[in-house]
Amino acid sequence: MFDTLSDRLASTFKNLRGKGRLSEADIDATAREIRIALLEADVALPVVRSFIKQVKERAMGAEVSQALNPAQQVIKIVNEELIGILGGETRRLRFAKQPPTVIMLAGLQGAGKTTLAGKLGRWLKGQGHAPLLVACDLQRPNAVNQLSVVAERAGVAVFAPEPGNGVGDPVKVAQDSIEFARTKQHDVVIVDTAGRLGIDQELMQQAADIRDAVSPDEVLFVVDAMIGQDAVNTAEAFRDGVGFDGVVLSKLDGDARGGAALSIAHVTGRQIMFASNGEKLDDFDAFHPDRMASRILGMGDMLSLIEKAEQTFSQQEAEKMAAKLAKGPKEFTLDDFLAQMEQVRKMGSISKLLGMLPGMGQIKEQINNLDERDVDRTAAIIKSMTPAERQDPTIINGSRRARIARGSGVEVSAVKNLVERFFDARKMMSKMAQGGMPGMPGMPGMGGGAAKRKGKQQKKAKGRQRSGNPLKRAQEEQQAAERRAAAQQGGAFGLPGGGQDAADFELPQEFKNFLPPK
Repeated sequence: MFDTLSDRLASTFKNLRGKGRLSEADIDATAREIRIALLEADVALPVVRSFIKQVKERAMGAEVSQALNPAQQVIKIVNEELIGILGGETRRLRFAKQPPTVIMLAGLQGAGKTTLAGKLGRWLKGQGHAPLLVACDLQRPNAVNQLSVVAERAGVAVFAPEPGNGVGDPVKVAQDSIEFARTKQHDVVIVDTAGRLGIDQELMQQAADIRDAVSPDEVLFVVDAMIGQDAVNTAEAFRDGVGFDGVVLSKLDGDARGGAALSIAHVTGRQIMFASNGEKLDDFDAFHPDRMASRILGMGDMLSLIEKAEQTFSQQEAEKMAAKLAKGPKEFTLDDFLAQMEQVRKMGSISKLLGMLPGMGQIKEQINNLDERDVDRTAAIIKSMTPAERQDPTIINGSRRARIARGSGVEVSAVKNLVERFFDARKMMSKMAQGGMPGMPGMPGMGGGAAKRKGKQQKKAKGRQRSGNPLKRAQEEQQAAERRAAAQQGGAFGLPGGGQDAADFELPQEFKNFLPPK
């Protein structure tokens, strides 16, 4: 959603690189470009004015004039101000001292409240709670049935005593649900209310009556992030008419400009608490302003990626795999390769995972065109092999490749390529387990190879003796200086660092295998 804004900001900051000192004209030009980028992204005008004022004041102050790298300091200022606009710190749910905790969802029709009720229920269940979904949208056709289906898919309970479709009293249903939750030991109640196509008195009155009947601990305003400037107007109307404690953004995976998301928290004074960024029930998570600002500025979101990995990968399985690799490369089989690939797939879309890595904005088009079915085809090829072939792929000859290709519905060349990629991956993983990759000697925490590293270090120490030939010694010193300069250009993890353009960043071969050809 923020692709256009990210591209404009990246282009703006690129013009600042290489400048040892920023003049007032440079700061004015940068502020003008940022203003245009925000307005094009549909950010509300008062928010843009406030943002630009803060950035200019700080950019012209001592923190930039005395900085070693003024361009990076300006990016830091923009990042901090973006975090402020998005709400500052992450806002957590408030739970009642005496359960059940009541969460009421409010918003217009079509904002995605019913689906979001299921997503929130599933998320809370993953946090160790026992949520109950309550069908109080008795106006929209099939709304009750939809909530029942969503609840079943999410694996949570539902309270729907009325058929809906215009029949039933939503206020009474909301009241009865509290006692039902206490009886059935549900510690969280999520009330799905009715919406309208636009703001009207009937909608506001019904929402206010439900609020008064159940005294919710949290009232969450659900807003479609794709509706643009009208999202801010609707949010203000709900804040004044019903009142809400937090905002939930739905449909963040859309192709709209997304300025509403950057405006709501600042205009209403209510923080964004959750974000829904896909159609699946697990495409939902807490909203972190600092991580969203980092994504907008093309710096990735490594914390969210790590959290997803921790939720998906078992520590026991990881230790078991490390022990296998330590024994030797032949211990790592195609069964292990398939298991690892399926674990990665559980984390979600490959393109979304790649998008969380820093510097991936440079290959955004390739990531968007990535074919997720490649992973399924790879799994089909491995599952078409016999247990002996998975254990020892070296026995796969021409006739076996043809049989595997027929069984998995692919070309023979695809089977050959997969086996070659597997051998390359096994070789790389084995080197990492035995003491680091070439060019990364003594990699900490990888185990093994200590004696080899010690011997190499002793040899290097002997080889550092200076030559007695003045000409040769000068040449050696020049080469050493060039190596030090090259080392300083690289950032952490091999990503673009100081003085290196992000466009020059080379993606590792393992990720290239998932990308379509240019």
